[in-house]
Amino acid sequence: MSKLKDIPVVTSGAKFATAHGFTAIKDGIKRSADTKPVARGGKPRWLKAPIPSGEAYQDVKRNVQQHRLSTVCEEAKCPNIGECWNNGTATIMLMGSVCTRACRFCSVDTGNPRGWIDPEEPANTAESVRLMGLRYIVLTSVNRDDLPDGGAGHYAECVRAVKAINPETAVEALTPDFKGVLKDVETVVDSGIEVFAQNVETVRRLTHPVRDPRATYEQTLEVLAHAKRYRPRVLTKTSLMLGLGETDAEIIETLEDLREIGVDIVTFGQYLRPTPNHLPVERYVTPDEFEQYRQWGLDRGFMEVVSGPLVRSSYRADKVLDQNNCGL
Repeated sequence: MSKLKDIPVVTSGAKFATAHGFTAIKDGIKRSADTKPVARGGKPRWLKAPIPSGEAYQDVKRNVQQHRLSTVCEEAKCPNIGECWNNGTATIMLMGSVCTRACRFCSVDTGNPRGWIDPEEPANTAESVRLMGLRYIVLTSVNRDDLPDGGAGHYAECVRAVKAINPETAVEALTPDFKGVLKDVETVVDSGIEVFAQNVETVRRLTHPVRDPRATYEQTLEVLAHAKRYRPRVLTKTSLMLGLGETDAEIIETLEDLREIGVDIVTFGQYLRPTPNHLPVERYVTPDEFEQYRQWGLDRGFMEVVSGPLVRSSYRADKVLDQNNCGL
């Protein structure tokens, strides 16, 4: 651990002690001997995102800090944080900011929380949604393989708390895969959500090494399929990152797999390497290509396809119920 002006600074890939007494890996992935350097030349112009600022952005930031909430906006270094927070929306990450898995695309810290959970989180989450005056909130979470139900019961409790004081607010649950245990999926789907999301992340061939070994392409498909079978009126949603080496044929295959199980909404975005310890970018997908992939999805009958270089799974999620391709 290094120091900056006598303040401890945890470097990417290093172990550190959390405030709750367990250790974690900063940014999720340790540095290894085969770590590839960041390529020179910079990013294409279409990947430039404005520096987050503005009064509404600051209001959301204060609200998140005051209620001890984790947001995927911050933890995953989302490029849209300024746009979304200035619109008064945020994706709240439940069950802390340390994940039990280590996917090679993700910069969320990795460790074993050993059963720690914040009992005040449901009430704090619900109050934050009220203060932000949201009509739509995305509740996501880290994987919690250390909990017997993967955290499904706590997840559902948070949704019910939000609905209790914000009955007009639509809720999207962007969940872990719960190790494929379908009764845990049902626990979340029964909580009163409008949208159930679980991200397939990439095409079948690239699932490993992109995702943690405990996550599989087939397992995500089964989780999504079961959610739709169990409660057909709940919309199902998934997301893919592009630029990891997938082919057009594999993108089409994935779209067809998703439509076969009744997925309603899909998003495509550019993979951006969060640290040198993570997987390198294989290609930068152009805006025209993203538009082509969007059309492929619409042609296959998806209700919504949000596709663009800076799109992330929760981008413009509040507009999904408008059924106008999220205003795009």
